[in-house]
Amino acid sequence: MQSLADFDFTLPPELIAQQPLTDRAASRMLVVDRAAGTWSHQQFRDFTSHLHPGDCVVLNESRVFPARLIGRRPGFEGRVEVFLVRPVASVADGLTWLCLVHPGRKVRTGDTVEFDGGLSATVLGRDGHGERTLRFTAAGGFWETVETIGHVPLPPYIRRDDAASDRERYQTVFARERGSVAAPTAGLHFTPEILAACPSTARVTLHVGLGTFQPLRSQNLDEVALHSETYSISDESAAAMRAARRLVAVGTTVVRTLETAGTIPGSGETSLFIRPGFDFRHTGAMLTNFHLPKSSLFVLVCAFGGTELMKEAYAAAVADGYRFFSYGDCMLIV
Repeated sequence: MQSLADFDFTLPPELIAQQPLTDRAASRMLVVDRAAGTWSHQQFRDFTSHLHPGDCVVLNESRVFPARLIGRRPGFEGRVEVFLVRPVASVADGLTWLCLVHPGRKVRTGDTVEFDGGLSATVLGRDGHGERTLRFTAAGGFWETVETIGHVPLPPYIRRDDAASDRERYQTVFARERGSVAAPTAGLHFTPEILAACPSTARVTLHVGLGTFQPLRSQNLDEVALHSETYSISDESAAAMRAARRLVAVGTTVVRTLETAGTIPGSGETSLFIRPGFDFRHTGAMLTNFHLPKSSLFVLVCAFGGTELMKEAYAAAVADGYRFFSYGDCMLIV
């Protein structure tokens, strides 16, 4: 049995980045060589120097949308926060959503929540995970209103309100397909210039859901089940990846997409939980940010890089003052 306790480490809270760097490419990058069992301290600007002819850098072009809505219940004091999680697939018009609602205990089935911009929602019911099903109506277009009044869904470990600058900074420069409630953060370091210096790139889409922040509920990794997330791979990207000698995955979302679908075009859902012992068939190298202790993402990184080597590398990053999590520094595992 693999225990979640084996994937714990000590992280001083002051290392959790609360603001992005002014320059996207100015992050530090810990480069880990799996074969040699060593690491070195570098800068993300060195990223392309680790690429070889025949490499293809695979990017997740999912776009974050402002998923936090602030409203109120008519006749009641206090605000209601609604977090859009995902649309209900069985309702074709995209106006029925699974949401997190706070304060949840006070918002009951049948209640109405009103927002700015002529947007309102009726609570249809709730499920076992605390999510509510809400049906929205909009005086204007739903998405146009959400993009206007919504707040950037910064992760819970960023302990500040979102700012206007987060709309641009908590988004990759190559983001295109709207659908994520959290950024695929390894891609935040790229600039157009560094992208242009890559020998080859391919784009996939995996829409990041709230499951990326949820703690694993079982100490036994055999019992862990992850939320599903939707992905898609175009014909063009699949062809570029098949032509490559090595696929360099930018982020754990890309790794999960590649190891679910390979280089076959199409779309679907994945709830793949990657843990030590997993047979990586497509990922040749991985760029990733630093992740939370005892998280599914850190477990994935340990599966790819080796648990002991990753724990030693993380300890070195902590000792050297690396910035952690979404707005933090990065690690290249080759």
